[in-house]
Amino acid sequence: KDLSAYCTPIKHRADMLNGAGGWSPLVSDRYQWFEVDLGRRTCITAVATQGRYGSSDWLTAYLLMFSDTGHNWRQHRQEDSFGAFPGNSNADSVVKYKLKQPVIARYLRLIPLDWNPSGRIGLRLEIYGCRYTSDVANFDGSSSLVYRRSARPSWKAMEVVSLKFKTHKNSGTLLHAEGKRDDSLTLVLEKGRLLLYHQQGIKVILSMYYIHSHINGHTELLLAVGSLLDDQHWHHVKLQRLSTHLNLTVDKNTRQVHTPAELIHWDINQLSLGAVQSHGLQKPILSNKNFHGCMENLLYNDLNLIHLAKRNNHQASVVGNVTFSCAEQVSVAVTFTHSQSFLQLPGLTSWSSGVVSMALQFRTWNKAGLLLTFNLLQKGGTVWLYLSEGRLRLQINKAGRAELELSAGSGLNDGQWHYVELNSRHDHLSITVDTDEGATAHTSIPLLLTTDSQLFFGGCPAQEGSPQCKNPFKVFQGCMRLLTVDNQPVDLIKVQQRLLGKYSHLQIDMCGITDRCSPSRCEHGGRCTQSWSTFHCNCSNGGYRGATCHSSKYEKSCEVYKHKGNTSGYYHIDVDGSGPIKPQLIYCNMTEDVSWMVIRHNNTELTRVHSSPDRHGHLAHFDYASEEEQLAAVISQSERCEQELSYLCRKSRILNTPEGAPLAWWVGGAGPGEIQTHWGGALPGSRQCACGLQDNCLDSNHYCNCDADLEQWANDSGLLTHKGSLPVRSLVLGDIQREGSEAAYRVGPLRCHGDRNFWNAAFFDKETSYLHFPTFHGELSADIAFLFKTKSSSGVFLENLGIKDFIRIELRCKCHPNDVVFSFDVGNGPLEVRVETSVRLNDNRWHSIRAERNVKEASLRVDGFPAAVHEAPADGHTQLQLNSQLFIGTASRQKGFLGCIRSLQLNGVTLDLEERAKVTPGVRPGCPGHCSSYGSLCQNQGRCVERVIGFSCDCDQSAYTGAFCHEEVSASFKSSTSVAYKFKESYEAKRNISTSPFSIYSDLTLRGENISLSFRTSQCPALLLYVNSFHREYLALLINKHSEDHYIVRPIRILWEVEVEFTFGLCSKWYYGKFRILHEILASLGFTGCLSGVCFNSISPLKAALLHPDSPVIVSGPLVQSSCGGSSTSANPYTTETTHSLSGKRSRLISFLIKNICIYLVCYFVKHYKVTNEVNINVNINLFVCVLQVLTVF
Repeated sequence: KDLSAYCTPIKHRADMLNGAGGWSPLVSDRYQWFEVDLGRRTCITAVATQGRYGSSDWLTAYLLMFSDTGHNWRQHRQEDSFGAFPGNSNADSVVKYKLKQPVIARYLRLIPLDWNPSGRIGLRLEIYGCRYTSDVANFDGSSSLVYRRSARPSWKAMEVVSLKFKTHKNSGTLLHAEGKRDDSLTLVLEKGRLLLYHQQGIKVILSMYYIHSHINGHTELLLAVGSLLDDQHWHHVKLQRLSTHLNLTVDKNTRQVHTPAELIHWDINQLSLGAVQSHGLQKPILSNKNFHGCMENLLYNDLNLIHLAKRNNHQASVVGNVTFSCAEQVSVAVTFTHSQSFLQLPGLTSWSSGVVSMALQFRTWNKAGLLLTFNLLQKGGTVWLYLSEGRLRLQINKAGRAELELSAGSGLNDGQWHYVELNSRHDHLSITVDTDEGATAHTSIPLLLTTDSQLFFGGCPAQEGSPQCKNPFKVFQGCMRLLTVDNQPVDLIKVQQRLLGKYSHLQIDMCGITDRCSPSRCEHGGRCTQSWSTFHCNCSNGGYRGATCHSSKYEKSCEVYKHKGNTSGYYHIDVDGSGPIKPQLIYCNMTEDVSWMVIRHNNTELTRVHSSPDRHGHLAHFDYASEEEQLAAVISQSERCEQELSYLCRKSRILNTPEGAPLAWWVGGAGPGEIQTHWGGALPGSRQCACGLQDNCLDSNHYCNCDADLEQWANDSGLLTHKGSLPVRSLVLGDIQREGSEAAYRVGPLRCHGDRNFWNAAFFDKETSYLHFPTFHGELSADIAFLFKTKSSSGVFLENLGIKDFIRIELRCKCHPNDVVFSFDVGNGPLEVRVETSVRLNDNRWHSIRAERNVKEASLRVDGFPAAVHEAPADGHTQLQLNSQLFIGTASRQKGFLGCIRSLQLNGVTLDLEERAKVTPGVRPGCPGHCSSYGSLCQNQGRCVERVIGFSCDCDQSAYTGAFCHEEVSASFKSSTSVAYKFKESYEAKRNISTSPFSIYSDLTLRGENISLSFRTSQCPALLLYVNSFHREYLALLINKHSEDHYIVRPIRILWEVEVEFTFGLCSKWYYGKFRILHEILASLGFTGCLSGVCFNSISPLKAALLHPDSPVIVSGPLVQSSCGGSSTSANPYTTETTHSLSGKRSRLISFLIKNICIYLVCYFVKHYKVTNEVNINVNINLFVCVLQVLTVF
């Protein structure tokens, strides 16, 4: 805030700099302080320090405290909440620190933290600032100030109310603004937070009997800002009403909300301060709770209301006792900050009467901690008053056994002041919390105390085994005040002066509690909880993770999910990663080479519209499953988007004429969208349909088929592909009122594919190559994610520098394996987070890196290795302040990076490496070679094919299909079904060319055949596969009964490899003969069930029959493609039909008589199905004789 209106420059010297002398206390410890009284409230802008003249005495670090009254001190913290200030390095140099935000106070206190270890505390101090003037008003809890506008106000686009306040009460009405129709805004202080409410005006209804009925308006909470505002320190408040938003600022924390519709054209007629003085019928938000405290510089649209009230202006009046000076209640608090903090007080002479009374107020965030303990006389035991799980508990322990336990209250760790009282009288003992009844017990254990007794608050002295104080609980961390013993207040100032009791690690005359959850550092809706020294974020309600809920748990597109090996299905997509856009559930269609993101709306079905003379048109609005910002981001990052727009018509025109006004149109594009007059398949702005673009419309005089105005049905359908016009938001049909008019339309889901960010890459071919981008701004939260591949063992990926701060990620060589190091400095000194991998990272394969730094911790993750985490200091610098350019690929005085960097994202924003690489020497856009990293995703003999962006799987040589050759091709067979595959060229067709079967295919060196399939059947016996050649050689694969018992087919996948001697001349005849599936010669057996994944060497006959009907396949009988062979089949082991696939280890070579071998092969699968699920047979046989023997058996 500009303070120039209230300031006159001054400079205050407490022991003039560069002069002789200086301050040096007798004892150099952290309990000393140097205090300056400036005489009046002053706007302090800077301080300068110097050591004591001509000595070795100077400070190296110190704290600054400020106060208006000389009590209730407040520690000054820098922008990032760091409290310590750097001091001097010698006695002569001057170190000046300019406060980033001026402080208004009368008193300044400097507390030494560290000093020259070879000397003592020594100081010369100079304070810079200006005199401060203000208009102040004091409210006693029953008074108020009212401002009324005399003339009818003219509407203003912006109204502003600003003020400063201080109070020791945690609740009260701060201001109440009323406008026309009694709509109002009320700003109240409740439990130390400011809440902004909107109250709708009273609705007056005149009934038919002329009786007025009053309906109370609705009250809505709009905003909640701030915390601990009852600390008796000044807080600045600013309320702005704009046409579209309401802004509420408390100190440096601003929250925003959309302006309620009732307040868009609303003006303030009356403004009440300190209480609700309503001329309407509204009730106060907080009944009987007026403001008790001080306000200053109360401005309404730059009009000083307190100044008007002091001058008795007729528009500003006071109600009750309002004074124009700030009367402050002095309350001395003490802060327990450390694990060794304690306060020890002596006993009283009045305790000999047997009546004991103690009371105090406390506030804390911790659930547990010792409040008070003391020993009873004559080994009467120990009394502990403590917090546990946010409840107050009292325990009297004697000889290690609890004699009495009481509990009261709940949720006492909420940061509010709570009053606790302990009373003991004869056989009556009670504890009270916040004036409630609490807990009471009748006990025969007297609380016998004398002047020799000692009271310990917060904890015990550090000396182990102290007989006077034992603490089995946690120490108390928080604030206490208003300590009374037998109704006598404890003078904490005497304690501070070492005139009463003892203490250690206390801050006296101040409450140093801070709210680490206001403002909350938990992002994306994470719920913040805290203790005295830290905070925690609960991220369970959103799709984010990490110490501050910064990082998204989900991928940014279907493309990324696909390249992690996922198949089609619903996935959460977070298009901007750690950015503000929420994740969305999207269907990913991965059945093609590209991955489609499919976003549906409320009506994707064909909708029919009938004619009606009473209607002027038909309007359809489409509501999408995704929010507006999600849609815009998906469309922006995708390579291509499309949406089907189909229009079927009968005497229902679209454009009518190219020049005239259209009769039908649609609205599409970002935000509310724009009217579009082109239709599916046409170009934007063309005012055409697809037929007009192709010059094949039904009527050559028009550009749409529907404009022919025929009585027969016509069709104008196609795809909308211009991303700037998508999605379709609404559709208007105007020509449906004529008799006989009829139409039907369909707007399909929005479909987008291709992730421009995921494949955005650059190749660095020199160690001196680099790309530069603007400074990275990640002051409080920063995440960096990218992929890389390299052959180099070391190099810097990126670096950004500040004056002292920096951030860097690099690959370091340890020969084998490599280390990835994430290093940074936010002012607390350089830190490194390191991940040591168990594999080489310079293998020219893609590897992923994700680094994150926030106010809680820094983490680094490489591929799937465990993340390395480094916690941030509890009270250190938190803001990362950078000012240089961001360098990618090299750094100053560092070895540059050689290789590829891809999909570089900073706080969810992808840097366009390719565009920058196009204009940068030594760096090339793009980075080929993805099969080395992603080729393993192609399954079942699928072949990885490189593409300009990404890769694809070629499934031509596989019996499977799908994006990764992972989907089985299955079919249901009946006993009359067969599929025959005929090879393109047989030996018989060439027999007149050569007398030797080997001369034609002499280049072939095949020594075996690979057959694989999966089946599901309850039939036995059954014929699975039959092969014959043109020379009457046969091979059959059969299922036969092993016994008379019922046989259940178990899961198998058969890989049958037959090694054939070339001297027999059978290899080429078989391979180029006829390959038959199921039943042909052995038709009496047949097969009923399911077959899938059928493969003979590189030929997939079942896939060819179902998906490629133009291949040399003959199908007999009914053949229906189904999912019977998929993984969706029942897992019940007792099911009579179960589909399985089996592959794996080879069994030992089997060599028997020919007849025994062939029969054993048939039975082998039955006999051993319970022993093994994998059977691979390698047989060295005479194929021709073997098959003959099999046929003889059957």
